[in-house]
Amino acid sequence: MHWIDYIIVLVSILAAVGMGMYFAHRQKDTSTYFAGGGKIPAWAVGISIFATLISSVTFLAYPGAAYADNWILLVQGLMVPIVLVALIGIIVPLFRKVIRLSTYEYFERRFGLFARLYSSLAFTLGHFSKAGTVFFLVSMALATFLNINIYTIVLVLGITIIILTLLGGMEAIVWMDVVQGALLIGGGVICILILMFGIDGGPSELFSIASQYDKISFGPYDWDLTQLTFLVMVLNGIFYALQKYGTDQTIVQRYLAAKNDKEAKKAAYIGVLMSVPIWALFMFIGTALFAYYHAQGAPLLPADIKADEVFPYFIAHELPVGIRGLIISALAAAAISSLDADLNCLSAIAVQDYYVRFRKHSTDTQQLRFGKWMVVIAGAGAIGVACLYISWGGEGVLGALFALYAIFSAGIVGIFMLGLFSRRANKQGLYIGIAAAVLFTAYAVLTSTKVDIHGTGVKETLLDLGEWNFSHHKYMLGVYSHLIVLVVGYLASFFFKTPLADKELTIFGYLEERKKNH
Repeated sequence: MHWIDYIIVLVSILAAVGMGMYFAHRQKDTSTYFAGGGKIPAWAVGISIFATLISSVTFLAYPGAAYADNWILLVQGLMVPIVLVALIGIIVPLFRKVIRLSTYEYFERRFGLFARLYSSLAFTLGHFSKAGTVFFLVSMALATFLNINIYTIVLVLGITIIILTLLGGMEAIVWMDVVQGALLIGGGVICILILMFGIDGGPSELFSIASQYDKISFGPYDWDLTQLTFLVMVLNGIFYALQKYGTDQTIVQRYLAAKNDKEAKKAAYIGVLMSVPIWALFMFIGTALFAYYHAQGAPLLPADIKADEVFPYFIAHELPVGIRGLIISALAAAAISSLDADLNCLSAIAVQDYYVRFRKHSTDTQQLRFGKWMVVIAGAGAIGVACLYISWGGEGVLGALFALYAIFSAGIVGIFMLGLFSRRANKQGLYIGIAAAVLFTAYAVLTSTKVDIHGTGVKETLLDLGEWNFSHHKYMLGVYSHLIVLVVGYLASFFFKTPLADKELTIFGYLEERKKNH
């Protein structure tokens, strides 16, 4: 690292803190702090959705996956616009009408308190585990580039994210995401240009090598659910789209930041339409890296290098001074844009789903103060999880804990779909569906997850049932749990006589209103 690169990285981190300080004086109520007062332009909200979806996991994992294999992971992302074209016009107005701040308020209005607490707790646990993954990946990379102790990286990055989120609220997050989104796109494009024109023969040679090794492909196309196939990724992608845009607080909260329903829908489309090309861009970087290091006269890679280490190695050894600093800043920006949204949303849930419920007569000022304290606590917790990840390498006890999180957050999309598409479904039937999904997920996770519990280097299945172990690909686990909640919850509802749900809480209210307007 040249001193110029260090300055570029430092300036990008200070810019994030500065953005928080700039917007600090406006954060005087919960509406502004958590939703920007509902006054942020659609294009900025859309870029913020994009920046939140494109984390440092995308920056590092997608090139590694494409380098090692092909573009099959992109299939998940390609399903998102297909699903949203059909549903975003329904989902956005629904949430803007029926919730104040928390996504899970809809779940309570549709199915009662337990559904709200179950789904909000699942989101909280899931995002702590996600924060640990993001911190772990980005800190490992930054520590290598900057030659700084990894725990120092975690601390500096964590404090930066806490300050940005604490001071500036949703406004600072959205506008910083705009800057970070531009950095991410610029960094990716620069890398592609260097890779394409850095080999003898240029782009034509790159595509020739990629074609020769079948690198730009979405297969295998077998009808097999036990392996990572096109079919598995299509099914997983459908539920991923519904989960992110229908049940994820980080996205739904952005709908509330837009000025009106039309602007919120536009923001959702912008977020999706930007994300898919950038996911493809980082897949292409992996393919281009493969061609770059397999072309005639190519520089040699270390013999023991892993696929997901190739892109960081390229950044460290092949990029010129200044450009290297820009790319590393983009990597840090990707982590910041993902994690600042997590902290703000975790705080919003703590306020709306818990604090307001137990302090019904609290003032808005008290709620805002509590929310800011929760940002600090959630940030400290995320830093702690990251440090555990680093010390255990993402394995061992932590792997077992995250397996348990998966069990007790089963079927969230199923709850949402049941509430949206059926007036007949009731809370009693839903609870039976959730119980069935939790039991199934426990069986599947415990009989398929292997972790090094004893620190011996030998991975063991948490519960080994031999030929009765869950044998389908891990990506199918979420698909099955959502379907179990949907099907079992719907059928079980017929055993309980309850009034039909309010139309405005289902798709039928939307269809009726649309019919009137036309």
